[in-house]
Amino acid sequence: MGERVLVVEAPGRAVVCDEQEPEPLADGEFHVQTLYSGLSAGTELSFFKGTNPALHAQWDTELGLFRPVATGSGYPVRKLGYMEVGTVTESRAAGVTAGSVVAMTYGHRTGYRGNPLRDRVIVLPEALDPLLGVYVAHMGPICANGLLHAAAELHGTDVRSLADGVRGRRVVVTGGGVVGLLTGLFARHHGAAEVVVVDPTPQRRAAATALGLTAADPDATDLAVELKSRWRHGPGDRGADVVFQCRGRSSGLALALRLLRPQGAVIDLAFYPDGAGDVRLGEEFHHNGLTVRCAQIGRVPRGTAHAWDRERLSAETVDLLLSAHEAITRHMITTRVPFEEAPGLLADLAARRTHVLQAVLTFREPHGRF
Repeated sequence: MGERVLVVEAPGRAVVCDEQEPEPLADGEFHVQTLYSGLSAGTELSFFKGTNPALHAQWDTELGLFRPVATGSGYPVRKLGYMEVGTVTESRAAGVTAGSVVAMTYGHRTGYRGNPLRDRVIVLPEALDPLLGVYVAHMGPICANGLLHAAAELHGTDVRSLADGVRGRRVVVTGGGVVGLLTGLFARHHGAAEVVVVDPTPQRRAAATALGLTAADPDATDLAVELKSRWRHGPGDRGADVVFQCRGRSSGLALALRLLRPQGAVIDLAFYPDGAGDVRLGEEFHHNGLTVRCAQIGRVPRGTAHAWDRERLSAETVDLLLSAHEAITRHMITTRVPFEEAPGLLADLAARRTHVLQAVLTFREPHGRF
C-alpha cells in the first residue's frame, strides 16, 4: 500500500492523496512510519492562502535572489511541513536501525523512504517523549540558531555556548507563537536575566506565563517607554540588550527596534509574507545605530560552521526539551488532530475559525492504534 500525503492543490484547497505503491527498498534506504507531524501555521498557511513568495518566484541559490516565474506555478505543493517523528520499520541503510524513533523533515505524510546521505535523521533518546520530537529536526534548531546569532554579535566566531549572547542580559521576544516561546525558553535556559515575551494574543501571553516567562501586551501600554524606564545601563543607554523578533508582521519588527538599547541588535527569526512596509528605518533604527540580523536556519553565523552546525543545534534542542518537557507538552502543544482531518484544520486556521498554538497531526501506528 502506498503512502498518503497532504497536498495543497490550489489557494484554499488542500486534500489528502494516495501515492503509488513504492518499489522495495534499495541498498542505503530505510522506511519510516510517521507517528507525529507538527504544523508550522505561519509558513504552511502562506502556501494554503497563496501568499508565500516561493509560489510566484524561484529561488536562485547561486545569485541569492528570488526570480519571478508564472503566477501560481508553485502548485500543487506536495511537501508541506518540516516537523516529523516516526518509527523506522525497515532499513537497508548503515547507521539507521529498524525500531528507532527518529525526527526528520519530510512533510505531512503517513510514511517516507529515506536515505541518510540525503536526509537528516536524528535518533531520539528514549527519555524524550516522541511527541516533543517534532521540534528536534528543524523548529528547535531555528530557535537555537537565533541564540547563536546573538552570541556571534558579541563574540564573533568565538562562540562557545548558546549562553554567550543572553547570559545575564535583558531579553525581549516579540511574538509568542511556537518560535517565540521556544526562543524565550532557550534564553531562560541559558541564563538570561529576564525574558519578556510580547504578543497581542491573550492565549499566547497565557502560554508564556505558564512556561515561566514574563508576558506583555503591546497594545496595553507604550512598552518601549515602560521597559526603557526600567532597564537602564547608563546615561542615555536604556532598553533590551537583545530582541528576538519572531512575529511575521512588520509591526513586530518596528516594535523590536523601539525596544532596543543603542547599538543593540534585533535577531530576526520571522517570515514576512506581506513584506515589511511599516518599518520606519528613519527613526530608532537610524538614530540609535541599530542592527537587524536575519537568523534563518539556512546558515549559521559566518566562521562558526565548523563548531556549530544543525546537528549541534538539534542536540541543544533535545537538551532544552528534556529540561522542560512537562511544561512544553502541557502549554505549547494545544491541538492534536488525526492526519486525515488536516485539510479542514488548514481551512479553519486560514478563516480564523479556530486558534492553535502548536497543532500536531497524529498518525496510526503500524499495529493500527493512534
